[in-house]
Amino acid sequence: MALTTKLLLRQGQSLVMTPQLLQAIKLLQFSNIELAAFVQDELERNPLLERAEEAPDVDSPADTNHAEAARDDDFNEAGEVDWNSEAFATDRGTLEASLGTELSNTFDDDRPPTPAEHAPSGEGLLLSSNSWSGAPGPASDSSDATNLEAYVAAQTSLREHLSAQLVLATKDPVERVIGQAIIDSIDDSGYLMDPLAEVALRLGAPLERVDKVLRVIQTLEPAGVGARNLAECLSIQLREKDRFDPAMQMLVSRLDLVAKRDYAGLRKLCGVSAEDVTDMIAEIKRLDPKPGRVFGGGVVQPVVADVIIRALPDGSWHVELNSEVLPRLLVNQVYATRVARAKANDVDRSFLSNCLQTANWLTKSLEQRARTILKVASEIVRQQDAFFAHGVEHLRPLNLKAIADAIGMHESTVSRVTSNKYVSTPRGLFELKYFFTASIASHSGGDAHSAEAVRFRIKQMIEHESENDILSDDAIVERLKKSNVEIARRTVAKYRESLRIPSSVERRRMRSLH
Repeated sequence: MALTTKLLLRQGQSLVMTPQLLQAIKLLQFSNIELAAFVQDELERNPLLERAEEAPDVDSPADTNHAEAARDDDFNEAGEVDWNSEAFATDRGTLEASLGTELSNTFDDDRPPTPAEHAPSGEGLLLSSNSWSGAPGPASDSSDATNLEAYVAAQTSLREHLSAQLVLATKDPVERVIGQAIIDSIDDSGYLMDPLAEVALRLGAPLERVDKVLRVIQTLEPAGVGARNLAECLSIQLREKDRFDPAMQMLVSRLDLVAKRDYAGLRKLCGVSAEDVTDMIAEIKRLDPKPGRVFGGGVVQPVVADVIIRALPDGSWHVELNSEVLPRLLVNQVYATRVARAKANDVDRSFLSNCLQTANWLTKSLEQRARTILKVASEIVRQQDAFFAHGVEHLRPLNLKAIADAIGMHESTVSRVTSNKYVSTPRGLFELKYFFTASIASHSGGDAHSAEAVRFRIKQMIEHESENDILSDDAIVERLKKSNVEIARRTVAKYRESLRIPSSVERRRMRSLH
């Protein structure tokens, strides 16, 4: 068998993921906050991009000068004082005569003199005029300008608050170093995340001394900080209130029974009456399980809707994009042409060409993103018209494929569009993903039911149950079957737990106590 080399031609099609295509895909799944940050980076990087609201109005210099001259004439004809006139009165007597009152009634004579008033004669008015107009005067000092940021209070973090108290709590420099290491291991909720043995090993300090410093930190404010678990956090706060008696100590040690609402078991362990158990649990509920959250963890960005849906008088729905979260960018073609005409080397021309190409592609990608979001949102409104008109009970089963087939797009595109996007409706603010729910078959055939609608029915059944007829999961299954919903008991239990509703046994126990 002879080995030979051959030159062959072959035709084929393949999808090449260019950087521009990757950018367009990334823009689709960005939230409005992420998109704003991305656009801001592009504005700083690309000199040919500018915001639409920042675009200057193009007026001829002649028209501008003519308008300014007209404004000056109107100003002078109105009888106003020409502030640039050299004949402006500066002596006290003339000013009091023109004002019709003494200067002491208008200005504070006992205030500290300004630097302009210390200047030689004739310079005070010049300095004041410059300070008013913002023009740099011969003796102007920018350091005297008011810095508004100096008056803004910085938010104190939990670690800074504890570090400031630690300096006052102990004078030993070694204990301060240990205490700072412990503070660094405390999370935003106020709990100690690292084991004490690990902290001691990292510092090379005895475990007993590290434990001693931890006891000091646990006496700092806010009460409960530095705890290693919930029981210790509650114990610290109860000691601060002098309420950590033996009965309360036993109750805190069995928080699992408190979660299960096993009041009979707690009554036996604590040796108190049922009324005392109820009062003790009520007191625990008034404590803060996360003492560090009063200092905040970070800046919380509010959710802003990408799409706004309004009801029209004829019963239809008006779907529009929220213009407040849509970045409006323009390509400065005038600046690009001006730079292109200038004499530039190959490197500058290549940079300008790349910037122009990137700017054009970004503006087109943003327009395509807006059109895609509007198309997907409009189709969702059409599919879920009954939900907007009548409520959650009429939410239909819906998947990505149904929307993709209706608008002629791929499922992955619809998935990216609906990720981190919110819609404002007359019924509230919802994520676009909310309208995609699984289907639950009907008991006797017919249209399937939405899982979200069934979950809402379960919640309503439990909310309207009577004290003498607590609904078990089996009873809920039977009621749903009468409503033509085929569902298993374990599914009901899963939906109930997702709604954070306790079981029928726990609900019956809670009703008996109240």
